[in-house]
This record gives sequence, C-alpha cells and structure tokens, in this order.
Amino acid sequence: ALQAGLAVLLKAERLFHSSYHSQAVHIRPVCRVTHRFAQLPCAASLSLVQDASCLAVSWELRQTLTVVFDTFSSGQGKKDWSLFKMFSRTLTDACPLASQSKVYVDISPKNKEKELLEVTPAPASVHEAIVQGDKRTYAVYDLLSPSLFNTSRSLNVQLKWKRPQESSELPTPVLHAQRYVSGYGLQTGEISTLIYNTHPYRAFPVILLETVPWYLRLYVHTLTIITKGKENKPS
Repeated sequence: ALQAGLAVLLKAERLFHSSYHSQAVHIRPVCRVTHRFAQLPCAASLSLVQDASCLAVSWELRQTLTVVFDTFSSGQGKKDWSLFKMFSRTLTDACPLASQSKVYVDISPKNKEKELLEVTPAPASVHEAIVQGDKRTYAVYDLLSPSLFNTSRSLNVQLKWKRPQESSELPTPVLHAQRYVSGYGLQTGEISTLIYNTHPYRAFPVILLETVPWYLRLYVHTLTIITKGKENKPS
C-alpha cells in the first residue's frame, strides 16, 4: 500500500474520475563517471565535462503522473480548491526514501488588482520562474522540512480568492489544443489535432503525444502538419 509522501494522494477512484490523467515511464542511459575536467575562464571555477567515451553508464528511471481536475465546473464556478477536495486525502509525512519532496502551488494570478488569492498554510518559501515568457510565482512546501508537520500531522494546501471574481470565465492558456476523431475504418479513419498559440509574438516548440484508439491504425506516411495554411514537415 502507498502510505507515505506524495503517493498517499494516488487514490484510484479520485484519479480515474478526473478530466484527464496520464502515466508515463521514461528510461534513458546516463553517464555516471567521466574523467576530464576543464578550467573555465572565471577564477576558481571547475566544470565537469562530458566526454565522448563514458567510463560507466547507469540507467535512469523516471515515472510521471499528470492529472487534470476540473474543479472550476464542479465547484459551481469557484476557483477555490484544496488537496482534500481533489484527492479526498491530505499529506501526513514525506516518503522516507525521498531525497526531495516538494509541493509547488502557482500563486501568480493574471490580474493582481481584481483577484487577490490566499494560500494556506502560509508557505515557508516562494520560487519564481519564467514560464512561456511570463513570470510565475510558486509557493513551495518542503515535505522534508521538520517544521512543516509540527503544528499538525496533516497538510491540506488550500487556495482561496478573497473576493468573488467579476467574470466566471477562465483565461485561455497561451498554448491550447483541440482533438477529434472522424471517419471510420482503415481507409477513412482520421485523427485531427488543432494546436493554438495565442502569444502575440513568441513561438514555442511542441511535443505531441497521441493516445490512439484501439480501433484506429495509424500510418506514418499519412501524417501531415499544416501551419498557417502551409504544410510543415515534421522532424
């Protein structure tokens, strides 16, 4: 049974009733030992340089789980949420085998004058990053911090808006997509995916992962990519 760390949130009946979930396993070779060092121009700086011939290679295993909850529609138009509302569980401790275990909560609203959000409990630290050209701020909860579970043995991160939103519409993300299946059989069956970039001037690289229905067989030579009315050759 999964009873420690972030894994306690993996409750099957909650995950499989979400709007979207995806599980993936990534395996790749990683160079474990190299033998060359290079002196950088700056003083007292050493950098490990990747050599063409590795002395030893390890295999890296990375498992990911992506889940999308539509709490906006299920919450009668409210954008408030909490871990307990989404997973029916809260966090009680960190995984004893984990060297890192953190929860990041996006606390950077699009319009700070109209939307004043409040996240509880108050985070011990915040992290700032540039995502798709926009500055984002994240509240960070470190499950390995001894002070996090001092007051309570349960961590239920909650996000609330201090005043009601003037509009019930969610903002359109910079990158969004639509997908549909048309036709039938091997001859006329077709999958169409429309990807939109609403950024006024910036282009973004896109990696498309398709989940193909069992009754539809795809042929690579039939793949076509059209951008602004012109065919775009895929890499």
